[in-house]
Amino acid sequence: MLSIDANAKINLTLDILGKRDDGFHEVAMVMQEVSLHDTLQLEQIAAGIELEIVGSDLPADKTNLCYRAAELVMKEYGLSSGVKIKLEKRIPIAAGLAGGSTDAAAVLKGMNMLFDLKLTEDQLCLLGARLGSDIPFCLMGGTMLATGRGEVLQRLPDVPEMDIVLAKPQVGVSTAWAYKTYDAGYTGPHPDNKAMLAAIEAKNISSISKLLCNVLESVTISECAIIDTYKQTMLEAGALASMMSGSGPTVFAIAPDKAVAEKIAEKIRVLDSKAAVFTAKTIGRNRG
Repeated sequence: MLSIDANAKINLTLDILGKRDDGFHEVAMVMQEVSLHDTLQLEQIAAGIELEIVGSDLPADKTNLCYRAAELVMKEYGLSSGVKIKLEKRIPIAAGLAGGSTDAAAVLKGMNMLFDLKLTEDQLCLLGARLGSDIPFCLMGGTMLATGRGEVLQRLPDVPEMDIVLAKPQVGVSTAWAYKTYDAGYTGPHPDNKAMLAAIEAKNISSISKLLCNVLESVTISECAIIDTYKQTMLEAGALASMMSGSGPTVFAIAPDKAVAEKIAEKIRVLDSKAAVFTAKTIGRNRG
C-alpha cells in the first residue's frame, strides 16, 4: 500500500486567446500548486478497480476521474492485477482548484509506483492529457505557464513561499459552462503574462500580487455575486491581493503572513458560515 497527497492549484493568471478547431479554448495562464490536498491510498488487489471516497458524495464509479485514470493505466499496460483506491477528499469539488484532476494525477503516479511501470514524467503527462487538460500540471506541480488547452507546460522558477487563503461559497461552477459562456468579445482587463513571469523570476511578491488577473471572473461573478464580496472582504482584512481561481467560484487571497491569513479566513467565515475556508501555502517544485 502507498499513500500520496494530491495538491490543489490556483491560477495566478488566466487568459483566453480564442477558440480552437478541436472545440477547446486556447489559453495562457500561470498555475500554482498549493498545500491544500486530498490524500489517496492505493493497494494492489487480485483484479478490478475498487474506489472508496471519504469526505464527499462524489460517485465512486466509472465516471470518476480516479477510476478512469486507473482503468487507463491497466488497459494501456496490460496489467493483470487490480487496484483498490481510497480517496480522502478535502479539496472542494467544482471549485476551480483542479480537485478531480489532481486526484487523477495522484492515481497515475501511484499506479506507476505500485506496479513498477518505470514511466517517465513525460509519459505520465501524455496519459494525463487524455483524461483532462489540468492533469499534466498536477503531475508536475510547482509554478508553470500553461498554454494550448492547458496541457503545454513551461516550468517557471518557484514563487516565494506565500500564505494563501482559499474560500469557496456553497455554489459550484462547471468549468465547461464557464468557458462556453465566456464572451469572445470581452474588452476588460487581460493578464500581462510577460510581466507576471518577470515578477516570478524576481521573486517579487508585491508585483505578483498586483498582476493577478483572470478573464473568467467576467463570467462567474455575474452569476455568483458573492465572489466579489469575498474579494473585497479579503482586501479589507489585509490581503495583498484577491482573485477567483480558474472558473471559480473559489476566491483566494495572498496574505503578507500567516497571522493575516488566519484573520482573513475568520472574516470570511463570519461573512458566510456556509463557505469552505482554508489557509494554505504555495508549494514549489523543489519543496512539494
